[in-house]
Amino acid sequence: MPFTLLGPCDYREEIRKSRFVALAAPVTSAAKAQAFIAAHSDAGASHNCWAWKVAQQYRFSDDGEPGGTAGRPILAAIEAQDCDQVAVLVIRWYGGIQLGTGGLARAYGGSANKCLQAAPRLELIAREHYRCQCLFAELPLLNARLADLDCLLENQTYDATGAELQLAVPAARFAELQRLLADISRGRVELQPIQPSLR
Repeated sequence: MPFTLLGPCDYREEIRKSRFVALAAPVTSAAKAQAFIAAHSDAGASHNCWAWKVAQQYRFSDDGEPGGTAGRPILAAIEAQDCDQVAVLVIRWYGGIQLGTGGLARAYGGSANKCLQAAPRLELIAREHYRCQCLFAELPLLNARLADLDCLLENQTYDATGAELQLAVPAARFAELQRLLADISRGRVELQPIQPSLR
């Protein structure tokens, strides 16, 4: 099961007089990954190398280092740590001693790896999206039980009789949630799948 990070983290290391700072953060989209990299890159540094992975999407950059010595090792560190929805930026200030291609790959990949190893993690659980309509009287009991079933309330829209809820449900807990809704509403409420929007 893949993991993301609970929050931003960093790791600092000096390798043969070059200073490396690895910064990592959870991201939920390509745009957020690129925004993180843009916000934390240091224009005064020699190189701002990075990689990110969000589901099947990924990108990386060597930012002027020899091809394959920075971005790809950072991405390999993300994958080796079984991370997803993560961006990693490794900033280098050149110290005057060349590291060679193998040394660069070890420095960038190693900094990213150590940063991710030390970071607090959160397991990513695959969830399916459903909606249901509940009466006002049913809402307090349902809301009190959602956390027990590891369900996330993504949206709630009120009308004259109650609310339409949009829920993210782990596949393994679907039957339990359906039973709970049936018990609370005496069989009236059913979960209806929400089709993911095509973009």
